Amino acid sequence: MSQNKKSIYTLQFILLCMSSLLFSSSFNMIIPELPSYLSSLGGAEYKGLIISLFTLTAAISRPFSGKLTDKWGRVPVMAVGSVVCLICGFLYPILSSVSGFLLLRLVHGFSTGFKPTATSAYVADIIPQERWGEALGLHGLCFSIGGALGPALGGWVVNAYGIDVMFYGSSFLAFLSIVIVMNMKETLATKEKLHRSMFYIGRKDIIDVGALPAGIITFFSYTAYGLILTLIPDWSEHLGAQNKGIFFTAFTIASVLIRFGAGKVSDRHGRTNVILAGLVVTAIALFVISEGTHINMLLAGAALYGMGTGILSPAISAWTIDLSNPEHRGKAVATMYISMEIGIGFGALLGGSYYSDHIMRIPQIFKIDILIIITGLLYLLYWKSRNTNKKMLK
Repeated sequence: MSQNKKSIYTLQFILLCMSSLLFSSSFNMIIPELPSYLSSLGGAEYKGLIISLFTLTAAISRPFSGKLTDKWGRVPVMAVGSVVCLICGFLYPILSSVSGFLLLRLVHGFSTGFKPTATSAYVADIIPQERWGEALGLHGLCFSIGGALGPALGGWVVNAYGIDVMFYGSSFLAFLSIVIVMNMKETLATKEKLHRSMFYIGRKDIIDVGALPAGIITFFSYTAYGLILTLIPDWSEHLGAQNKGIFFTAFTIASVLIRFGAGKVSDRHGRTNVILAGLVVTAIALFVISEGTHINMLLAGAALYGMGTGILSPAISAWTIDLSNPEHRGKAVATMYISMEIGIGFGALLGGSYYSDHIMRIPQIFKIDILIIITGLLYLLYWKSRNTNKKMLK
């Protein structure tokens, strides 16, 4: 049987997906409750920092996690990410001041700065290249399920037992993720012992130039996610939602339904063609969200946004690895995630600053982001045209 016909559902891959589902649930379950929690601490004016501080440290840590992934190993770097989630969940109820909360958001960002970087490299190690899109789609599906279950579970726990129990529940899910990771086989062939030199980051360690086109598209597309994380909890409440996590559940379900198929399509018909479709759907989703005056319209926008991210995520991830050197996969994946964190942070900071608890400004903010998505689409069309011309000249 040829390699590309072999099943990708190995024990390693299944464990990886289970660990990511729990990790995603852990940090996502607290997000919808954080804006109101920060307001209760007296920090309503800092809502834009909830996500932007998180993404700041995630982006800063990417060059380190990329280098450590390529030298120290995939498994220990994944474990570090989950450990950060475990510790932060316990500390939120203790550091219950505005400054303490904002400090924890900074620290918490290291979790997504480490685990997803090593995870994507691990997938590329154990899956044949011609099925990267499919595998990353399946893994992303599990990550998205965690993103759907987490907020819904968090909302239920807060209503039934209080917000402190929700924070402790986040730590427990991270603990389960760690247990799975520590039982996984390392895939890095030339693993080195941890040494302080690994923490020295030179200019060449920060960005993989070859993967930069995928990073640019990632930046443009994820500004919308920064807005959604910052503004949708308040907008959902304004429209009458009882559980502020319902938007995230709806968009994740839609993402799950389309992600697997989108990954396979990108394997067969090209990454950039699929990415173009995803950008168009995302722009439409933002328009629907901005026009919604009823919870049903919001959920329709959530479903469309889920479709857009479900199309984009596996295709961009696979495109990043396509553009990378096998010896520097960690750095290439880190480049994509740095762009993602910058995009999310930019969207969150921009949206939160303009919002300033004026609820009717939210639709305007989403319309502005449509222009940012269109800019990304135009860049990708330019990139495709330029590379087509280069091939013709050859």
